[in-house]
Amino acid sequence: MVLDGVSYNEFLSTETTTFYYTALIITIAVSMFFHAFYFYQQLQKNKIKEQKVIAGTASAKFDALKNQLDPHFLFNSLNVLTSLIDENPDSAQKFTTALSKVYRYVLEQKSKALVTVDEELEFAKTYMSLLKMRFEDSIIFEIPEKASNPEAKVVPLSLQLLLENAVKHNMVTSSKPLHIKIYESNGMLVVKNNLQPKQIVKKSSCVGLDNIRQRYNLLTDKKVNIDQEAGSFAVAIPMLTKQISVMRTQTKGQFDDSYVRARKHVEEVKEFYYGVISYIVVIPFLIFINYWTFWGFQWFWFPMFGWGIGIAFHAYKVYVNDGVLGRNWERNKIEKFMREEEEKNRWN
Repeated sequence: MVLDGVSYNEFLSTETTTFYYTALIITIAVSMFFHAFYFYQQLQKNKIKEQKVIAGTASAKFDALKNQLDPHFLFNSLNVLTSLIDENPDSAQKFTTALSKVYRYVLEQKSKALVTVDEELEFAKTYMSLLKMRFEDSIIFEIPEKASNPEAKVVPLSLQLLLENAVKHNMVTSSKPLHIKIYESNGMLVVKNNLQPKQIVKKSSCVGLDNIRQRYNLLTDKKVNIDQEAGSFAVAIPMLTKQISVMRTQTKGQFDDSYVRARKHVEEVKEFYYGVISYIVVIPFLIFINYWTFWGFQWFWFPMFGWGIGIAFHAYKVYVNDGVLGRNWERNKIEKFMREEEEKNRWN
């Protein structure tokens, strides 16, 4: 009536319910398209959140297992030192010096998920020297100088825990010496000892072998193998040759600011592309519907220009760095607000 200058009665005489049914169908179809797309995005985001929770749980468990080793190792070493003080004070003094070097390794590897086999073998030799100070000729060791693959890795302190278990659960005397052999076999690092179990053994804390198993379970599908025969006991741990890391969730303070900004920008670009693709698909469809129903009134111009203005604003936000509502505008406002709050707190 306003655009064409017709009367109310003339307007009613040309109207049919078909126009409104068609408009309703188009509205429902477009609305369902955007709602389906929105719910799909939310579903993907929920899946990512679930994976982050799983990763965070695995990371926390792995850290707990590593932290378990620190007091466990110190406690057992102090027990050995206590025994040496009574048995051999001179050896106790040497043991204390060597223990400081060994414990430095424990602290250095605390934050690592994997160490090279060569590093672990070198540490095992040092730890064996501590045991030799206490048991002297009652323990016989056999260990390779280097690993066959310099890139091969194992979990830290695994050899120390296995050596400790061998001594803890077997008799170690001059008449019945304990033979411990470390060697490689089919991609595994094996710690084998002759089996001569103690008659009375204190209840195990299950820290050693279980700890190794659980840490490997969080890192790889390869399993720790245990082989007990009539006269021997062997534990084989996998030597990992590919880069493996524990998934971790990060708090906001641990993220690098540039990474956060880059990730946010990528998300904005993706949303812009989705909007452009939707515009290219839907607008021609609306033009076709307009032509098919009644070309005398070309209503498709309204959504085409309205939606186009929205896409233009989105493009400005994504690709224009400076200026009002530009890409850096939000960051600058946040930094300005943080500076103002810092100044306010300083004076308060």
